[in-house]
Amino acid sequence: MSFTDARFDVNLSLLFTELPLLERPAAAAAAGFDAVELWWPWVDDPTPDRARLDGLRSALEAAGTRLVGLNFYAGQLPGPDRGALSLPGAESERFRANVPVAAEFAASVGCPALNALYGNRIDGVDPAEQDELALENLAFAARAASEAGAVLLVEALNAPESPRYPLVSAESAVEVVDRVNAATGLDNARFLLDLYHLSMNGEDLPSVIKRFAARTGHVQIADNPGRGAPGTGALPLAELLGQLRASGYTGWTGLEYKPSAGGSAAGFGWRP
Repeated sequence: MSFTDARFDVNLSLLFTELPLLERPAAAAAAGFDAVELWWPWVDDPTPDRARLDGLRSALEAAGTRLVGLNFYAGQLPGPDRGALSLPGAESERFRANVPVAAEFAASVGCPALNALYGNRIDGVDPAEQDELALENLAFAARAASEAGAVLLVEALNAPESPRYPLVSAESAVEVVDRVNAATGLDNARFLLDLYHLSMNGEDLPSVIKRFAARTGHVQIADNPGRGAPGTGALPLAELLGQLRASGYTGWTGLEYKPSAGGSAAGFGWRP
């Protein structure tokens, strides 16, 4: 297995979580990484005060790690939620309040990608109403991302683990990407291609790569089964990343997997 040409970043919302948030960038740097990504770190606060934002920025800078991916506020994640932007009422309002905060933070640290999780279907709400709200909020987020010099990412999750999330195929997520780009005219919405989620959905991964590599703004990996490090499951991850490179993808690959039994730092033995 060879991963020599890929550019890897560490997801600090799954790895090094045994440490406080502000200690994780230094731990990633000590493990040999100069780039990291994060889910929205303050799950109960879409608009944290300046001190918390400054603290995270300082931790990134002190460690010498670049933030290359950041989620907008997505509700309780980890937890039952899968985003807020398509949920009528308070949650979508929290998402909209978060957009300028996240975009300003991304701009301040040179983060090139902001991920907007779509949100689960809600009992008693017409899916068409949720989709209309989602497009409105995604366009709002895409404009803010553009002003921050970033792309807006739309991600497909997997149906077994997220049965109420409507985007559970590459094609469904790319359709949303196309709708957002048509609505804004900015062409800065992109597909987040997560090989673990797509494999859990039973997709033909080489076909997905061939069809959608040019529309992809970020890649994430974990092995399957188990959502562990490369080599702990059956996915040919090195081969798939090679296919992505051959298809023109030159961006970051986020390590969004669960830590090994020996802890986060022990789970990088697969690296070249």
